[in-house]
Amino acid sequence: MAEVKLYGFWPSPFLHRVIWALKIKGVDYEYIEEDLSNKSEQLLKYNPVYKKIPVLVHGGKPIAESLIILEYIDETWPENPLLPTDPYERAMARFWIQYGVDKGSVFRALFTSTGEEEREKAAKEFWEVLKTIEEKALGDKQFFGGDTINLLDISFGMIAYWFKTMEEVIGVKVLEPKSLPRLCQWAENFMQVAVIKENVPDHDKLLAYIKGMRNKMLAAQPNK
Repeated sequence: MAEVKLYGFWPSPFLHRVIWALKIKGVDYEYIEEDLSNKSEQLLKYNPVYKKIPVLVHGGKPIAESLIILEYIDETWPENPLLPTDPYERAMARFWIQYGVDKGSVFRALFTSTGEEEREKAAKEFWEVLKTIEEKALGDKQFFGGDTINLLDISFGMIAYWFKTMEEVIGVKVLEPKSLPRLCQWAENFMQVAVIKENVPDHDKLLAYIKGMRNKMLAAQPNK
């Protein structure tokens, strides 16, 4: 029986955060793919509050919510640390991770936007979020972690592949070299890291999934 198990759903960017962290740490694990339309008894047992993936099970003990899982992984397997050792730098990394969480509604507004005017407004608001991240968090560094990726890179990782695929679906470009040059370069750098490049979903498969996901979300909103 595997000591570490990971319950997930293949398109989830929150799942991939955890996969990247486990790979960076060199942790062997058993992956269990979930059918979210028919969740397993094990998933419901291990995450009875939110009933969502990802869930990491270590030695029979479950941990839910991707950002909490990431910190658990970093503390449990200290090799290749994901958070800075300096207390101030560690606090700043957590600050920007929380900033990304707090701006989730801006991301969702862009994802479900329809019509040119609504789409442009949502794109402008999300661009402002990305510009703040570029100027205040990334600066001139290769990665948010400096020369190597850290927990902040992993938490923002979906920008580099999931968000870029989403742009194709909604027909808008926000992450552009002209307006976000350093963040675009970071995205390229991030996707060239072997552990990331080798552990992202197939582009065409993800594109089809995101299209279907967006259509369902729009259909569920009468005003859309």
